[in-house]
Amino acid sequence: MKWSDLAERQIAKARSEGQLDDLPGAGQPLKPEFGNGTVGAGFRIMAKEGVVPREIELKKAVETQRKKLAETVFGPDRKIEMRRLADLELRLAIEQEARRKYYSTE
Repeated sequence: MKWSDLAERQIAKARSEGQLDDLPGAGQPLKPEFGNGTVGAGFRIMAKEGVVPREIELKKAVETQRKKLAETVFGPDRKIEMRRLADLELRLAIEQEARRKYYSTE
């Protein structure tokens, strides 16, 4: 059985039992802050519970490092900041690829 089929059955069961009635934001479009689809929904649920996925942490770290790099003048310090940014971007790409592979093996 595929994971998507199992998820659909669980959703149908919860809907028939009324567990999905009167949820916050019911009938409103989802916010695009974490993207769309199943992955985005999972990220939203984790964010609501205070759990931040490693991928999101790395995205924030990359943005912070980019700002830091933009503020750094030329010289050895800039090379260090560039190396840190490259390392963070590589780690982020690895996390994203791992997530894609995980969700593609249904």
